[in-house]
Amino acid sequence: MALLITDECINCDVCEPECPNDAIRMGAEFYEIDPQQCTECVGHFDEPQCVQVCPVNCIPVNPQWVESRDTLWQKYQRLHTPVSSPPPVFS
Repeated sequence: MALLITDECINCDVCEPECPNDAIRMGAEFYEIDPQQCTECVGHFDEPQCVQVCPVNCIPVNPQWVESRDTLWQKYQRLHTPVSSPPPVFS
């Protein structure tokens, strides 16, 4: 599952730099997590870093974005595996 920042967020700016996937961005009113980018830190850490540093505990699991640990691992691999370019063609 991806994580979700609730409207209890105080915009303290602590979570954004902790995200290894750059999934956290400032939204219209408070920070938001892009579920396409969030791996709950699978592949990086044992625990989600944003949850660890949030002073108001406003980052629960997003119930609308259910993913298994295997799916999160596959997302991590997709996000962090370089896309190889085709070899150059010489004429």
